[in-house]
Amino acid sequence: MTRIGESFARLRREERRGLIPFITAGDPDLDTTVELIVELARVGATAIELGVPFSDPVADGPVIQRASERSLARGTNVADVLCAVESARRRTDVPIILFSYYNPLLQFGQCELAAEARKVGVDGLLVTDLVPEEADEWVEIARAHDLDTIFLAAPTSTDERLRLIAAQTSGFIYAVSRAGVTGERDQVSRQAQELVTRIRRCTTLPVAVGFGISRAEHVAEVWRYSDAAVVGSAVVAKIESLHGMPDLTKRVGEFFRALVPRASEPVAGAER
Repeated sequence: MTRIGESFARLRREERRGLIPFITAGDPDLDTTVELIVELARVGATAIELGVPFSDPVADGPVIQRASERSLARGTNVADVLCAVESARRRTDVPIILFSYYNPLLQFGQCELAAEARKVGVDGLLVTDLVPEEADEWVEIARAHDLDTIFLAAPTSTDERLRLIAAQTSGFIYAVSRAGVTGERDQVSRQAQELVTRIRRCTTLPVAVGFGISRAEHVAEVWRYSDAAVVGSAVVAKIESLHGMPDLTKRVGEFFRALVPRASEPVAGAER
């Protein structure tokens, strides 16, 4: 079982739900990225999604787009991201998931990337624009290196496509709460619970819900019917707002920890 699988298995044994932050590698710089990984793990992250900066992040809203732009302006590339993971891995065993678009991975080389990712301590990859219908080669390569392959499921996905997503996925399925790009919202889409219910008919894999989750009440809602909540833009926006502050890492950790609902015991009876 991979580190991601072990993390979700532990949550299930303890009748708890997970919380997964997303950060962009190299924003504000790679040294801070390492410190953020360690701090977010320390305050309770189930896993960490580490974004590989890309020049055309079509699935991302303005907050994460700006983070990618800042990181790319500093010259961050895939090799740098892997070095950051290697540094963080010396200090934490939190599962780390590379969140990327396909183009940077192709430029690096799929086999080379999988081997190097495994070597430095990456646990899985989520390739945003790689559709499951065209992913056979990548899935075979990744699994040969014991890397989890995580795919996105959307409210617009048909039942047939959900079954295909489930077949290509290991670790957990990422349920997109609504169609569109990433970004903070006032409330979680009502489509999210229906999507998770449909996914559970296709697989026993854990399901994490993301896109638009930015408050503790959002997390509490998502925890009622899923295994974990993913918080991206809200964390990245916090990093952006603290740019240049000497206690950035500590304050981002405090912000993330505050997203955990205070009354979380009822999740033991969450829908499955």
